[in-house]
Formats: sequence, C-alpha cells, structure tokens
Amino acid sequence: MSFELRASTATTKACLYADLRAALDGLLHDERDAIANLANASALLYATLPDLNWAGFYLWRDAQLIVGPFQGKPACVRIALGRGVCGTAAARRATVLVPDVHAFPGHIACDAASNSEIVVPLLAGERLLGVLDLDSPKLARFDADDTAGLEAFAARLVIGCNWPKDWS
Repeated sequence: MSFELRASTATTKACLYADLRAALDGLLHDERDAIANLANASALLYATLPDLNWAGFYLWRDAQLIVGPFQGKPACVRIALGRGVCGTAAARRATVLVPDVHAFPGHIACDAASNSEIVVPLLAGERLLGVLDLDSPKLARFDADDTAGLEAFAARLVIGCNWPKDWS
C-alpha cells in the first residue's frame, strides 16, 4: 500500500480536521493493528498540524500510561494516573487543554521547548485505552476547534483498531 500526504487547502480548522480524518481513513484502510495505526496517526498529525514539537500516544497498561508511538524528542516512559497533563486527562477521561504548561500544577516537562499542550483520552466506552498527546512550543497553540477536531480524530482511531484485551 502506498500513501501520499497531500497538503491541506483547508481554510478553517474544521476543514483541516475533516481533511485529517479523511487521511486517517486512508491509513486505516485494511489495517487494524493498533500499534501500526497509532504510529501512522502520530506521523500524520506531526506532519500536518503546524507548530507541534511532539505528537504521540501513551497507552494504558498495568495501571499506568506507557509511551507508545510518537514523533518528536524522546519522551517520559511512564506516567501515573492523575500526574501531569496526560495522567490528568486519563483520570478525568476528558480532554485537557493547557494554554501554558508552566502554569499547570505538576506538569511533566519531557521537552523544555513545550509551552502548550492538549491531551485527548482514547476511550472505548468506559474503557481507557490511552491518550493522544500534542505539545507545541507556541503558547496557547490549541483551542476549542482543536479540541473538537482531535476528539473526532481520536474516536475514529479507536474504532479503526483492534485493541489487545490486556491493555487495561
């Protein structure tokens, strides 16, 4: 299979995220392996969204978040539930948008260049599978449009993969 990433001509974030979901559908076509799909999804986000310095996933395993496929500098490997932005989003099972990570109590700084962050939980019903984590060197990089777009992206990714039963 060959995949060509086309530059988006979107004029709004809603259109950009629609283009991203269409590209994700192309990547998910005939592939159900979660790790393979997460790897391609992180590469797609990193290559497409402006002003990112990290895009990837933490997977919920053995009662903690463990780094999964990502693009960017090396990352923290294990994050406890409720710790940092990723652990907080996992505990709340809700998206956490942080305009300034330096003002977030307990922020885990894997890359000193990060200034803002958004974390979207990956949920299959009530089952926590992991989180999608995006970091930016730009303050207030993410907004409500990013939240909506990334939540739809994550939901599509969740239903497009076979998730191992032992990931919980």
